[in-house]
Amino acid sequence: MRRSEHPRPPVMQPLARRFLASFLLPSSLWLSLLLILTACSGKDELILATTTSTQDSGLLDVLVPRFEDEYDYTVKTIAVGSGQALRMGEEGEADVILAHSPKAEEEFMAAGNGESRQIVMHNDFIIVGPADDPARVADATDAAGALGRIAGSGAVFVSRGDESGTHTKELSLWEKAGIDPAGEGWYQETGQGMGATLGIASEKQGYTLSDRGTYLAQKADHDLDLLLEGDAALFNVYHVIVVDPQKHSKVNAKAAREFAAFITSADTQAVIRDFGVEKYGEPLFIPEALVEGATPTNNP
Repeated sequence: MRRSEHPRPPVMQPLARRFLASFLLPSSLWLSLLLILTACSGKDELILATTTSTQDSGLLDVLVPRFEDEYDYTVKTIAVGSGQALRMGEEGEADVILAHSPKAEEEFMAAGNGESRQIVMHNDFIIVGPADDPARVADATDAAGALGRIAGSGAVFVSRGDESGTHTKELSLWEKAGIDPAGEGWYQETGQGMGATLGIASEKQGYTLSDRGTYLAQKADHDLDLLLEGDAALFNVYHVIVVDPQKHSKVNAKAAREFAAFITSADTQAVIRDFGVEKYGEPLFIPEALVEGATPTNNP
């Protein structure tokens, strides 16, 4: 740069110098002020990794603000499949997990990733599809039989394909039916959450496995009928897991424990019991913590 291109520093007038000097506090006072402002700038954060069904059903839109108000936290909710939520816990990227994949949860706990695991609620899975039901799913006596009818007819089946609790349940039902749908032209995977998968199934007029809560919450947006329900194999249970802070030092264990206590408390269980009744004529989830007791299953 040529000499003439260097800008000349501004000349500070005496009045401006006196004005600035009045704000030149000792460094120790600035540090104290900074710490006070930092402490007051925002609430402590809790990272909640959860299955998409609790988000898509609208339940968390009710529960999270109540928790934030009561405990003075800011909750960062990450709605993914249960498999991905558990992986976040394994990597210390979540403080608390709300999932519905019991076998994967048990493996998570056995590996020492969780401090505690408590039952929260349940609903059930259902098979939904087009009103004309070309595979005659409604005539099946159980879920495995329904999937057999879908495969036999070649009707479109839309899978989440995302290692979620719903996807894991679906794969177990195909196994029970003795069918491997992978690679079949009628079997399509979305790799997305429950709400998006219902939308795609509706567009393609195909079948899918859904949790009841998300289906009811988004029923008005889709052209899908409930065709099969009530099979004991379709039971869908949710647990809350506190990620073990001894394995991941950055986990906000205090906030995670308080969230687990909150979601299994009598007041919150009553909210869960009533959620959806006024709008849909039935609850979207059935509270379980008060039935079995709120004592956590601790990591051995």
